[in-house]
Amino acid sequence: MKLLCCEDHVELALDVAVDETGHFPVLEKVQEDMNGLSTTCEYCNNPATYIVSN
Repeated sequence: MKLLCCEDHVELALDVAVDETGHFPVLEKVQEDMNGLSTTCEYCNNPATYIVSN
């Protein structure tokens, strides 16, 4: 599981990850070199700030 999210939706992404996996996920900041990739939030069209993964 890998969710990209903005500052506003990071808590929602963490909750979704815990609900789906049953474990606390890894929270990482989006790196500057990822700007060329599609890094929009899973829940809105704002730029993604965090990656929530397991």
